[in-house]
Formats: sequence, C-alpha cells, structure tokens
Amino acid sequence: MNQKHINREILLALWKIHILHHAAEGAVVGNWMLEELRHHGYEVSPGTLYPILARMERFGWLKSDRPARSGSRERRSYKITPTGRKVLAVVQRQLGELRGEMKAKGNKA
Repeated sequence: MNQKHINREILLALWKIHILHHAAEGAVVGNWMLEELRHHGYEVSPGTLYPILARMERFGWLKSDRPARSGSRERRSYKITPTGRKVLAVVQRQLGELRGEMKAKGNKA
C-alpha cells in the first residue's frame, strides 16, 4: 500500500471536503486548516495545502481576504462562496448515499 498514492488519489478529495465544511462554518486560515487536518490524522504539508486553497479559489468555491498591509506572506482567510456551498451540498448528498450503501453491504457480509 503506497500512502502517497492514497493521499493523491483518495484523501485529496476528503481534504477539500473538510476545507469546504469548515469554511461554511466561518473563515479559515491555512495554518489552522493544517492543524485541523492533522487532528483528523491526515499528513498534509503547507506545500500541499496552499495550492489546494488557491485551486479552490480559482474554481470559485472559496474567496480569500488578505489584510490591508502589504506583503505576499500576509495571512489570508478563506470563506466559502455560494458556489462552494452548492458543491458542499452535492458532496454531502453523495456521501450520505455512499454511507448508506456501505452500511447495507456491511450488514449483508
């Protein structure tokens, strides 16, 4: 079992779902999100997380705010957008369906 392949192919999607979920609850910052994902047992580096956040912003799922001070290293906060809320709703429905299907299979085994 290659953890790198699992991370890239499966867990990356779960990380995005976590990000959308927490951004729906309130603004999140990258450093906090790293700690939150690690709390759930995910091995995520800043070099992985920040491109994910940027990609999600390009997709229109998140919007970032940066303090008025100048500098590229300023702390950004990310909020979910209306499009991001729609994506999260779709994912929640699909996860619910999958969870139900997996439960049913588990009961038959």
